[in-house]
Amino acid sequence: MRRKDDTLALETSEERRIIPVEDVDHIYCFSEMDLNTRLLEFLSQKQICVHFFNYYGHYSGSFIPRDALLSGFLIVKQVEHYLDEKKRLVLARILVDGAIHNIRRNLEKREYEESCNCLDDYRKLLGEASSIEKVMSIEAHARKIYYSNWADITGWDFQGRSKRPPGNALNALISFGNALLYTAILKEIHRTALNPTISYLHEPSERRYSLALDIAEIFKPVLVDRLIFRLINLNMLQEKHFDNNINFVYLTEEGRRLFVKEFEELMEKTITHRSLKRKIRYKSLIRLDLYKLIKHLLGEVTFTPMKVWW
Repeated sequence: MRRKDDTLALETSEERRIIPVEDVDHIYCFSEMDLNTRLLEFLSQKQICVHFFNYYGHYSGSFIPRDALLSGFLIVKQVEHYLDEKKRLVLARILVDGAIHNIRRNLEKREYEESCNCLDDYRKLLGEASSIEKVMSIEAHARKIYYSNWADITGWDFQGRSKRPPGNALNALISFGNALLYTAILKEIHRTALNPTISYLHEPSERRYSLALDIAEIFKPVLVDRLIFRLINLNMLQEKHFDNNINFVYLTEEGRRLFVKEFEELMEKTITHRSLKRKIRYKSLIRLDLYKLIKHLLGEVTFTPMKVWW
């Protein structure tokens, strides 16, 4: 990958492909690639993030341009809401409530009434949760109920969530889709003055952008899970798209290429927003939630996460 005049060039052993920089939002790298500081400086000027994945499709890290937007005041407010147990608990409950609403919507559309009733009970318990640990426990139990229906929804084998390594094809898809969503949210956070390492549901720690994990809980059911259901139901994903081993299952290069293409097309799709009364892209829903979070931190309004209505 090189800078060619004022645009990008991808050079392979067969060809040089020119990529207009105006059309690039961020870059995903799934194989070995050579690049230099001249290219990185150019990408930084254009505010383009580069995300790196290893051979198995696991997220390795990102090149993120220098912050274009900085606000010391907002960072102070972020930290205040983390250090104050009551304020942090309020945000953690709101995040999980939004996540449960969205996974319930996926089940409601398919008429899994018993599971929906269980999820309603867990949402009621959120108001009584007195610690972050209890909130996360409620979220974990809600997702367990949700995943118990996946084998029936997809017709594929699914014995529950397994991550490192993914134990079957559905787990491979969930892990890969979540990694793509994580990087997309990270890009949107970079476009605000929020600090991506200060979070409220997930514990901030070294070497991860935990705020992206918080926001991802809201959007996984809408931007990842629904895409997985569609690709399977339309028979677009098949056995040939997976590398099967005794101990793990991963997407092949062809499978990753297909999934990334469909994910990017989904993020560019538009929907008429219920409150704004105008069409916006799916990826803009993420930025809207980040702006609402900022207003909450500044004490202007209470954060209300995106709750799917379609």
